[in-house]
Amino acid sequence: MPRDTLTREQIITVAVDLLDDEGLEGLNMRALGKRLDSAPTAVYWHVGSKDALVVLAADRIWSSLPLPDPQELGWRAVAEQMADDLYKALTRHPWLVQAFGSYFLYGPGKARYDDHTLAVYEAGGFKGGRADQAAATMLTYVLGNSLGAAAQSSLVRKLGHDGDPEGRLRELTAKAVAVAEQFPRLRTRLGSASTEYGAGPEGSFAFGLRVLLDGLESRLTAETLPATGLALLSALLLAYDRHLRRSGGGAVNRADAFGGIAAVFEALRCHRQLLSRLEVGPRPSAIP
Repeated sequence: MPRDTLTREQIITVAVDLLDDEGLEGLNMRALGKRLDSAPTAVYWHVGSKDALVVLAADRIWSSLPLPDPQELGWRAVAEQMADDLYKALTRHPWLVQAFGSYFLYGPGKARYDDHTLAVYEAGGFKGGRADQAAATMLTYVLGNSLGAAAQSSLVRKLGHDGDPEGRLRELTAKAVAVAEQFPRLRTRLGSASTEYGAGPEGSFAFGLRVLLDGLESRLTAETLPATGLALLSALLLAYDRHLRRSGGGAVNRADAFGGIAAVFEALRCHRQLLSRLEVGPRPSAIP
């Protein structure tokens, strides 16, 4: 394909296919030019370098991810959906997991995704740095669970150099099983666990994702409820002061006001006891 008819978008599309088939180690301008029926120099002219092409290909994947609305579906449902969509994308394109460790990935697609992720956690009530921490925690979890697929893909390609990757993988798996059988807890799981390289029990990702979201939600509740209760108490005290100024501080009105304040203190005391049992979050220290 002549240089003047070749486009950057065409190059990125074919590069993603090549990366899916051959991984990062299989991407080079000669192989890409062959798939494009174009000279390697023409590819270089459009994208500059292999490193730049990997960044462009990665951003193509980020751009393809949907961004559901947290106002419509709720922040937790959207966070779960986005994590699941990213996990599926990373397992479809395992080279992207490897690229995180060796390339500086950026671009409008990734920036769009990152900005929306922060908006999701802000919609849930995470403020400032807490939203960044929640987003980073979720990304780390998804990346960690995607390592299995990336490792298997890379290993199969490596073993393929011997001509029989499936047979070689079975041989290595048998050796790993022989070692595991020496340990009681591993031995009891060998009959039910998947024998695929890097695989875990079925449903592990969904289970861990729910646990992680439960933890984030509990932390959010623990940090916001005490502040909400104290804000309510402050508002009540202000209303009480205004009431006394208007009514002249009558005994009956004063008693009613103090009764309401006592109820708030009791509610906050119960909340502090609940937090103590959960062992999470700050505790109001001004409650007797």
